[in-house]
Amino acid sequence: MRYYQLPGGKSGVGSDSLVVATDEGAYNLSSASDDLGLFTDLARAANACGESVDDIASDRISDAESVDLDDEDALLPVTPDEVWAAGVTYQISEQAREEESGKPEVYMDVYDSERPELFLKATPSRTVGPHEAIGIRGDSEWNVPEPELGVVLHRGEVVGYTAGNDVSSRSIEGENPLYLPQAKVYDRCCSIGPCVATSDAVGDLYDLEMTLTIERDGEIAYEDSTSTSEMATTCERLVEYLRRHNPLPETTVLLTGTALVPPKSFTLTAGDRVTIDIDGIGRLVNDTVVV
Repeated sequence: MRYYQLPGGKSGVGSDSLVVATDEGAYNLSSASDDLGLFTDLARAANACGESVDDIASDRISDAESVDLDDEDALLPVTPDEVWAAGVTYQISEQAREEESGKPEVYMDVYDSERPELFLKATPSRTVGPHEAIGIRGDSEWNVPEPELGVVLHRGEVVGYTAGNDVSSRSIEGENPLYLPQAKVYDRCCSIGPCVATSDAVGDLYDLEMTLTIERDGEIAYEDSTSTSEMATTCERLVEYLRRHNPLPETTVLLTGTALVPPKSFTLTAGDRVTIDIDGIGRLVNDTVVV
């Protein structure tokens, strides 16, 4: 199943609503229960009952109103208390880091190591949803989107998956690896959406096509695709290391790295439209502003 947050009016009621999409249709779970206004509410109910979020949703569908679902209406599907991210998880990611950095051995060591690179990416105030603007730093010469598969955790346990954009300053990170927080963490540096998809909807995590398209002035300025089959690590290992000696907040999203990096000759500019497509999850679209 896939879970969306829809704005008031679009879901048939006055307030934002949690909508579940199944093979049979889309249903407003908030109309079935006042306690299911957000995906986090659903995850809490599942945790309390010792069931999956899909089990809880399935039990409520018969009482829920049917709605028309359009990805264009989707809001931020879940508000994570923290967004974390992983680096150097694809072969191309290692190559790109070597090209941009004066210290490529740092990234080569991580690629060959058992311990992955993990870093805090964003807080709620720095995270945007579908059709909101992502930000690029005004003090950076090379800014890129980084499309990534996101793992959604509730109280440390995986409850679904989403698409994420780890917007980054390659020039700042390349100047010195110690500048990573400034290259990664700033206003509007992260987007996630359009939904939270559970395992049945996603299927094989390591056979998902991921596409990045950047439009500028109505024309495609960059487009490429890859597959999660190119991951050099696993989501399970990344989650396991994230939880080590690190109490996670109630809701966490872990972005699992990228293999789609525009060349050094390309940088995002204000007005660019970035589209990320991931099999089983859907399309995340954001325009770009300078922050």
